[in-house]
Amino acid sequence: MATIEISRLSKVFKDAKRKSDVVALDEINLEVAKNEFVCLLGPSGCGKSTLLNMIAGFEKPTSGTVTVDGQLISAPGSDRGVVFQQANLMPWLPVWENVAFHLLLRGGQKRERRAIAQRYIDMVGLTGFENHYPSELSGGMNQRVGIARALLMNPQVILMDEPFGALDEQTRMDMQNELVRIWQEHQGTIVFVTHGIDEALTLGTHVAVMSARPGRIREIIPIDLSRPRDITSPQFNETKRHILDLLRSERATQPLETMDHQ
Repeated sequence: MATIEISRLSKVFKDAKRKSDVVALDEINLEVAKNEFVCLLGPSGCGKSTLLNMIAGFEKPTSGTVTVDGQLISAPGSDRGVVFQQANLMPWLPVWENVAFHLLLRGGQKRERRAIAQRYIDMVGLTGFENHYPSELSGGMNQRVGIARALLMNPQVILMDEPFGALDEQTRMDMQNELVRIWQEHQGTIVFVTHGIDEALTLGTHVAVMSARPGRIREIIPIDLSRPRDITSPQFNETKRHILDLLRSERATQPLETMDHQ
């Protein structure tokens, strides 16, 4: 059985201002197996983030279903950790308390919370920054805190919505390498939204290429490349050209009027 199973899923948004409906997603079928790293890739406005939000339980489908380990998803849950584009840390708390915040909500004692948080702080490479505050850290370091916080919940699934989108190119590449290392160590299942073909091919075990709105799955491409990925290799660039062809064909048929429902 797949860890994540999405069946005939559609999402329609009500546009009250224009008194019309906007079909964001249409008949999405997708299966993600345990320990896979699936990147959702597609044009702006194609519904990538909407799809991720429905796996997270933040949004409800108009029709169709999302299940995780056979359980129907209707609300957020601790079996799914979420990492957003902005880390959304609490600026008044140091790193370790941001990471351990979920344990505080459960009433854990300070010594226990700190000991558990330390494991994940070490895992994301922030050893020595436990008592620093978010304002004292770089963007990439704050994202590491967000990843550590998601990992601490020990979720079966981690959902990531363009978490490196606001970072500079070098930091983004460093974070991509770090995320692959963490994923290999943590042995979790990841669904990762990205606009970048290189990023998808660097990270994913599979790339799900989506159509322009209404979003559909155009093709699911297995990425059979050794790690670390060599972005100059013929196989990498052959796959990149194939994805570019898919996206160009979408751009050619995309209507001029778009809504920013991602």
